[in-house]
Amino acid sequence: MKLNELSPPKGSRKTRKRLGRGVGSGKGKTAGRGTKGQNSRSGGGVRHGFEGGQMPLHRRLPKRGFTNIFKKKIAVINVFDLTKFESGSVVDEAALIRAGLVKGRRDGIKLLGHGQIKIPLTIKVNAVSKDAREKIIEAGGNVKVL
Repeated sequence: MKLNELSPPKGSRKTRKRLGRGVGSGKGKTAGRGTKGQNSRSGGGVRHGFEGGQMPLHRRLPKRGFTNIFKKKIAVINVFDLTKFESGSVVDEAALIRAGLVKGRRDGIKLLGHGQIKIPLTIKVNAVSKDAREKIIEAGGNVKVL
């Protein structure tokens, strides 16, 4: 057997019906679209979601809430994330970006208190939870809120 001798099993592949190729083809003249009407024309048919003039579903359903375009996007990190840093190092926005803990555009960084830390660090962020502040100070570090 050679690669050029390979072929699919008989009946497994079916050729598509070619429309508008003469009356003898079985799909000639109107090509299965019927005569006249919106759907027989080129570019015909109704837009997506159209329900024949009935009020569409997306307009019948109630709308809730709004999107605040002025909201602040705050990056959140936890105390256990800070174990990547060496003892005594200064952890600020630049250091967090280098470590891969903060990505993308943001309006500030907040430190939360999930996890434990044993090494003393100097942390400079925009906001700190009470629990996180206690854990950092307990480990011998200090926190500066910008």
